[in-house]
Amino acid sequence: MGIKDYKASKDNTITNGFKLISSTRGTGSNMGAADILEVYSIYGQNTTSSAELSRVLIQFPTTGITSDRAAGTIPASGSVNFFLRMFNARHSEQLPKNFAVNVLAVSQSWQEGFGLDLDGYSDETDDKIEGSNWMNRNSNPKSSWAQPGGDYHSSSYVPNSTMPNYTFTFVDGDEDLLVDVTSAVEEWISGTQTNSGFGVFLTSGSEAYATASSEPSVLTNIDGQKKSFYTKRFFSRSSEFFFKRPSLEARWDSRIMDDRGNFYSSSSIASAADNLNNLYLYNYIRGNLKDIPHSETLTVKLYASSNNAPVGAALASAVANTSNTGIYKAQMAIDTTSSVLHDVWSGSVGGEYKTGSISIRNFNNTSVLLSNDFKQFTTKITNLKSRYVSDETAKLRVFTRPRNFSPTIYSVANEEIQHVINPSASFEIFRSVDNETVINNSTGSATKHTFLSYDNSGSYFDLNMSLLEPGYMYGIRFLFYSSDGWREQEETFNFRVENS
Repeated sequence: MGIKDYKASKDNTITNGFKLISSTRGTGSNMGAADILEVYSIYGQNTTSSAELSRVLIQFPTTGITSDRAAGTIPASGSVNFFLRMFNARHSEQLPKNFAVNVLAVSQSWQEGFGLDLDGYSDETDDKIEGSNWMNRNSNPKSSWAQPGGDYHSSSYVPNSTMPNYTFTFVDGDEDLLVDVTSAVEEWISGTQTNSGFGVFLTSGSEAYATASSEPSVLTNIDGQKKSFYTKRFFSRSSEFFFKRPSLEARWDSRIMDDRGNFYSSSSIASAADNLNNLYLYNYIRGNLKDIPHSETLTVKLYASSNNAPVGAALASAVANTSNTGIYKAQMAIDTTSSVLHDVWSGSVGGEYKTGSISIRNFNNTSVLLSNDFKQFTTKITNLKSRYVSDETAKLRVFTRPRNFSPTIYSVANEEIQHVINPSASFEIFRSVDNETVINNSTGSATKHTFLSYDNSGSYFDLNMSLLEPGYMYGIRFLFYSSDGWREQEETFNFRVENS
């Protein structure tokens, strides 16, 4: 499971909108402690050509990301994507449709503040109380924005020099915001740019039309709209709803695809990629995965088998690369008629480390059980507990066999039931009380962050319980890919998360 969630450290709504029953603008107002964030543009409400705007400021700490990367919790740059997630808050007012918002990096630091009033804009900083507003980024001491409404990186993106610009389009209006902001986050992590968070606001083509004005808080926008987009609301970081708080979500493909139990001899009916097999070495020392303490090249060689031992010259070889701490991966293809081969792992310094055995399958053998021949499976999580604590990460083992597979009586009586490894399998998590999906499957995503790993014992995945709100029951659903696409499996598996 390649997901790590980082919650916002501060957020705020700033506005130049008019106060209730007043011609005074709320430019000094602050909503840093409100449980809602709001984006809108109102044209012609106070006068026939008045323009009122609101913008969201939101920031996430990157120190945690940096330390997690150093610890190997998340992958290096280029192997992980970061997504800004903000969740729609339903309301009874007008909801705009067919509009786009900017997601731009803020170019100066700002204070969150303690204001709550999203309607009357009564919580003003008065240039003395801590908090940002439409005119000032910091109010104690007073420090103005260079431009009313906030300062943002908006020039064309040049890596290591400027910041990227993002947009997101809402078609129906009630969608959640999901934007891949990887490049911006990597700029912050590398230190080439200072992290002051993001500004989320309507694009100039959607914000209100305004010509040059004597009001210092009004932004000239001759490309703007002479109509209103009012009002898009998101839950803030102080929301009571655990799964609706904004997050910066790291997603990556964390799969280990160990073909030791699914190893195929090369065949002319398969492509070069399909003929490749992945082999892994797991270096456990006193129960923990540890890197081999030698700076050397690790090689795996395949040998024929005699009396359950390798014999003769090596039939194939490959160089192994480090996959994770203490885990080494090699890829190889071999054309063989043998039913069993032995893999021997060795290094130029430490000599031979491990010898294993591999049962060989053949694409040309019609008796081989292929997962794509079946559409529905019987699945079971063999080590699922009824309760977990919130600081726990569980490695869950999944046993799978075809639902319509009918072994002979002889097979049932004399053999262990054979599992099937489906290399394309994904999970999702839902909250049992309301069936709300809280971790979506990634079947349509290139990040494959909820895909299952597999090895000689079958499929498995790690589930970080800190992603789930304690005090609730949750369920796990699986989706398997077959020849006619993704299919949700019938079984669900329930567990509860408690405070640690």
